[in-house]
Amino acid sequence: MPLETVNPFGWKSPKGYSNAVVVPAGAKLVFLAGQIAWDADEKLVGAGNFAQQFDRALSNVVDALRAAGGRPDHLASLTIFVVDAAQYRAATGELGSIWKRVVGRHYPAMALVQVAALLEPGALVEIQGVAAIS
Repeated sequence: MPLETVNPFGWKSPKGYSNAVVVPAGAKLVFLAGQIAWDADEKLVGAGNFAQQFDRALSNVVDALRAAGGRPDHLASLTIFVVDAAQYRAATGELGSIWKRVVGRHYPAMALVQVAALLEPGALVEIQGVAAIS
């Protein structure tokens, strides 16, 4: 049974995320650790380029999910941590293209949080998530 997206009555449909996601009973929950733009050798890629780092971090989330037996459409929730929300807003067109290539047209419940810094020097974005595999 697939995840069910829900929108409160009378609200406009959100663009690029879902307001709520219902996980079917019996689904296996997968908690995905925060991922930054590291390659397999834990070297930061896309230095100074927000879109490149977003691409790699999102791809790392999906790779971890696949390793757990899931697919991008199993993502129920994502939290995106950024050091500069203005960089995120400035790159939304490019980020939408990256999203469609990496995840497709599935939009989990999401939050964007601006933070003072991330643990890895030079990291601009970190993405963590929860998935439900049914």
